[in-house]
Amino acid sequence: MSELTAKELFDKLSYKKKNVFEASSPEQIKKIYDYSVGYMKYLDDAKTEREAADTTVAMLEANGYTEYKFGDKLSPRDKRYFNQKGKSIFAFRVGSKNIEEDGIKILAAHIDAPRLDLKQVPLYEDSNMGFFKTHYYGGVKKYQWTAIPLALHGVIVKADGSTVKVVIGEDDSDPVFYINDLLPHLGARQSQEPLGTAISGETLNILVGGLPYADEEVSEKVKMTVLSLIYEKYGVVEEDFLSAELSVVPAFKARDIGFDRALIGAYGHDDRVCSYPAVTALLDTESESTVLVVLADKEEIGSVGLTGMQSDVLVDLIAKICEQLGADDIIVRSNSVCLSADVTAAYDPNFADVYEKRNSALVSCGTCMSKYTGARGKSGTSDASAELVGYVRRVFEENGVIWQTAELGKVDAGGGGTVAQYIAKHNIETVDIGVPVISMHAPYEVVSKADVYSTYTAFCAFIK
Repeated sequence: MSELTAKELFDKLSYKKKNVFEASSPEQIKKIYDYSVGYMKYLDDAKTEREAADTTVAMLEANGYTEYKFGDKLSPRDKRYFNQKGKSIFAFRVGSKNIEEDGIKILAAHIDAPRLDLKQVPLYEDSNMGFFKTHYYGGVKKYQWTAIPLALHGVIVKADGSTVKVVIGEDDSDPVFYINDLLPHLGARQSQEPLGTAISGETLNILVGGLPYADEEVSEKVKMTVLSLIYEKYGVVEEDFLSAELSVVPAFKARDIGFDRALIGAYGHDDRVCSYPAVTALLDTESESTVLVVLADKEEIGSVGLTGMQSDVLVDLIAKICEQLGADDIIVRSNSVCLSADVTAAYDPNFADVYEKRNSALVSCGTCMSKYTGARGKSGTSDASAELVGYVRRVFEENGVIWQTAELGKVDAGGGGTVAQYIAKHNIETVDIGVPVISMHAPYEVVSKADVYSTYTAFCAFIK
C-alpha cells in the first residue's frame, strides 16, 4: 500500500456508491433500456393483484411452467406454479442438487398496491351526480387521489355463481372516473388543514355518472342510468356488488420520464418493480438449486389473510415439495435463503430533511439491500445477520452486480415494513433487497431504469 498515492489509498479503503449508468458500456445501457420495455408493459397489464397473478401465469406457461396442485408428483427439473386463490403466485423450479443440503433459494415480492376499493353498497345519487363510495387500501395520501383520471378494475360474482371481469378506463375509447376536489376560490379553510386531514376517507367518492334516466316514475334518475348501463354491459344488478371485488386505480399508463428517458413513471412500482425482475430472473437463469419465486398479496395491509405472507401456504408448499423429494422440510428451511424483494425510499433532495443521506438509497446507484427495515426502533423488522449480508454481498460482487445499501429515512422519521419478518419466522434466513422509489405509494411513482435492471441482474446472480 505504501506505493499508492493518498488518493489511490483513500479510493481503495473507502466506500462509495456507483452510478449504474456511469459504470455501464453503451451496449449495457441499451440492455437496461430494452429491459424496461417489457417491464412497462407488465405494469400496464397488471394494475391489481388479480391481474398481476394472471399476467404472471401467462408468462410462466409460455416458458413451460405448468400448474401445481397439492399432492402432485414432483421430480428434479420440474417447472411448476401454485396459484393461491388467483391473488398470489408461487413459481418454482426443482433443482438437481440435494435440497436438504442446498436448501431453497427464495425470491419473495408482493403484487398488491395502494388503491381505492369500492364499498359493498357503493352506488348513490346526490345533486344530479352518481357516485361510488370507496374504502382506501394501504397507505395512501388521500389528497393525491382527487382530480385525476381513474379506472375501475376487478370482478363481480353474480348470484348464480358466475364471475364477470371488469376493466373500464384503460382503453382510449373508455370513459374514466374521477374524485371531485374543492375549487381554490372556496378552499381557504381546506388549505389551512394538515395534508393528512384536508381530504377525509369518506369524501373519496368516485364520480360515475350524470345523465338522468328518461322516465318520470324513477326517483333516482342518474343512479338508474348507471345501473341500466352496468346491467346492459355486464348483466349484473346492484345486489351483485355485495359479492364483488372492484378497485379504483389511476388510469395513467407507464411512461418514460425525462429528456433522456432514464426514469419510468407509473402506478404500482411498489412492488411490481421487484415482482417482474423476480419472475424474469427465474425464467432467464439456469440453476442446479431449487428456486422459488413468491408473489404475495396483502403486503400493503399487513400481509394478512389467505393470500398474504402471514398465511401458512409457503410452509405448506415447501413441506409438499420436500415430501415429494424425500427430504425433511425443517432441515430444508434451515438451509434456505430468501431475498425479500421489496422497494425502498429513494433519496429525494426536495425533501432532504427526512433522509440521512449517507444511509439512503440514491437513484441509479443500483438495487438496494436493507439489512433491516421497520419503524424507529427497528419495530417490525427481521434484521438480517451479518453473515447473510456477507454472503449476498459476495454473490453480487462475484457477478458484477452494482448495488447499494440503505435505510428508509431518518431513524425518528418513520420507516416501513416488508414480508421479510413473516418468512424469517419459519427459520429461513432473509434480507430485504429492491428498487429505490421516488414518491412511493403515490398514484404515479418514479424509478430509474438502471435500478430496475440492476435488481434483475441481482436476482439472476442469486439464483445462479
